[in-house]
Amino acid sequence: MTKYLHTMIRVSDPAATIRFFELIGLSEVRRQTSEQGRFTLIFLAAPGQEGVAQLELTHNWDPEPYTGGRNFGHLAYRVEDIYETCRRLMDAGVTINRPPRDGHMAFVRTPDGISIELLQDGRLPPQEPWASMPNTGSW
Repeated sequence: MTKYLHTMIRVSDPAATIRFFELIGLSEVRRQTSEQGRFTLIFLAAPGQEGVAQLELTHNWDPEPYTGGRNFGHLAYRVEDIYETCRRLMDAGVTINRPPRDGHMAFVRTPDGISIELLQDGRLPPQEPWASMPNTGSW
C-alpha cells in the first residue's frame, strides 16, 4: 500500500511563510532542526488532516536564491517495501537517483524531472545491490 505523505517547498523566511499558511487554515504540527545539516523542517497541516497530508517547509540556513522552481522540493510517499518498489521502478527503466541504502529512503524523478521521495515505514535491513549503489544525480 502506498500512502501520500507530504509536499516539500524551500522557504527563505519561515515565520512569514507560516503566517501565510495560517491564513488559509494550516498550522504547525511538528518541527525538526539539524545543526549539522544547517536546516530546519517545519510540517504544516489542515485541522483533522495531520496524519493524511502535510506541507513540509524546508529552511536552509545558508542563504540561497530560489530560481527556476528550485523552491519546490519533492512529493513524498510511504511504500510497503522500499526495495521491491525501487526494483520495480528500475526494471521499468527508471533511474534511482538516491538508492535505499539505509532501507528507509530513496529518491527518483518523474519523466518531467519532479523529485519523488520514497519512504519505508521503519527501516529494512540493508540489502544488495542497494547498500553499495552510489547516488546517480541530484535528488
